[in-house]
Amino acid sequence: MTSEPSTTSRHHRSPPSKPLKQRVDSDALAQNGTPQTRSADVLVAAGFQRQWSEEKENLLLGPFEYLVSHPGKDIRQQSITAFNRWLQVPEASLQIITKVIAMLHNASLLVDDVEDNSNLRRGFPVAHSIFGVAQTINCANYVYFQALQELLKLDNPLVLKIYTEELLNLHRGQGMDLFWRDTLTTPTEDDYLEMVSNKTGGLFRLAVKLMQAESASNEDYVPLVNIIGLLFQILDDYLNLQSDQYTKNKGFCEDLTEGKFSFPVIHAIRSDPSNRQLLNILGQRTTDEDVKTYAVAYMRDQTGTFDYTKKVIHDLHKKALEAVEEHGGNPLLVAILMKLVAK
Repeated sequence: MTSEPSTTSRHHRSPPSKPLKQRVDSDALAQNGTPQTRSADVLVAAGFQRQWSEEKENLLLGPFEYLVSHPGKDIRQQSITAFNRWLQVPEASLQIITKVIAMLHNASLLVDDVEDNSNLRRGFPVAHSIFGVAQTINCANYVYFQALQELLKLDNPLVLKIYTEELLNLHRGQGMDLFWRDTLTTPTEDDYLEMVSNKTGGLFRLAVKLMQAESASNEDYVPLVNIIGLLFQILDDYLNLQSDQYTKNKGFCEDLTEGKFSFPVIHAIRSDPSNRQLLNILGQRTTDEDVKTYAVAYMRDQTGTFDYTKKVIHDLHKKALEAVEEHGGNPLLVAILMKLVAK
């Protein structure tokens, strides 16, 4: 004969386990279901005595880690290695500096892609198209301060001054670049060169200044770095409008879609101020490939812009090589410079 289950077993089975959040919420309730009053001490402890978790850290760094998972040319780390042939920075310091520059470079790219409304970075969707604009900007700012925290490990008061100076320069350069774009204001070539020195040259200069601060050498390599920064950016501007590989990585003539006053664009507009076609195309932020092809043809055939830009690149490249020799030569740096212009 099968026995009936007892009344106790039918009506007093253990309820299923509650999720953690529900259990915590239940702890704050009295037996009669009304909220308990938590003391100020308990509230403060809950808010300020908890350890920052790895899980939360990973959530914040999502956009950064996504970008890092699609590495670029790493020209800055190669440059650090090359300059260290001269500066002989202690290995522990060099590792920190290399890490900081990589962090700042990638964080600045996150912001650049938002501000430029880019679609691709290194051939992949930009981070903010996946994580959203707000999270991406917060992540980039967070990494700026993580980089500063890393530099504190050097225990050298000079590095804080250097870091602040060059981060200010970086934002000054970016600010002017954005202002010209958003107001459709054509800068002079000198204004452009100043902007590039602040923006693109800033991270190169930051790396070498930090290395000099940690080196026993008294040699100043900043003037050489300034030349390399100009060369790097003007070459990048040229390739944006002339390179098939660049099209694959970032899209066809992306600078025209962004409305960017790049070095070739400034030359073309100022070569014939009465012809406003190129200026109007910039203002349209067009994605039409036929329109962009027309703009490139105008710069090539009507204003001789690409020939002019190639000459400037050649002259800067020559000047950089001469400066390397003046410092006693550096095969690693020469190899980097030769590879740049071989594109």
